[in-house]
Amino acid sequence: MPLTKLREFLDGHHIKYLVISHSVAYTAQGIAALVHVSGKKLAKTVIVKIDGVLAMAVVPASYHVDLALLKASAGAQKVELATEQEFKDKFPDCETGAMPPFGNLYGMTVFVDQSLAENEEITFNAGTHRELVRMDWQDLARLVAPRVMRLTSTILVKPAA
Repeated sequence: MPLTKLREFLDGHHIKYLVISHSVAYTAQGIAALVHVSGKKLAKTVIVKIDGVLAMAVVPASYHVDLALLKASAGAQKVELATEQEFKDKFPDCETGAMPPFGNLYGMTVFVDQSLAENEEITFNAGTHRELVRMDWQDLARLVAPRVMRLTSTILVKPAA
């Protein structure tokens, strides 16, 4: 079960967290609506390639990663979205598209949008399209040591009709 690796890691560090189960949903906006969480408070993990190296960009569900901002903030030559083919084998314990923002468990650097760091809590996919984890932002920041920066512009994701 995908949550096992994350749960063992959190439990091993004595972290308090809440698991939220929901019916199957594949988009961050769809999940936010199902569990009645603002799209600005639900984090989604987007896999990107920064100068050819896979990394995680974590942004609010209602926003897109601004690749130009990430490129400038990371001091990179090239930043692009990774294809599913390029990253699916990196997360054997996760359903594709439901990766938690714990790049340290997968050997990846994590970049987090500064707006998520302004919240007391963070909610994110727990490795499946049926479960979320909610925990204190400070605990995630301490365990993952993400690079916090501006990763989004003012363009919101339009909810699916």
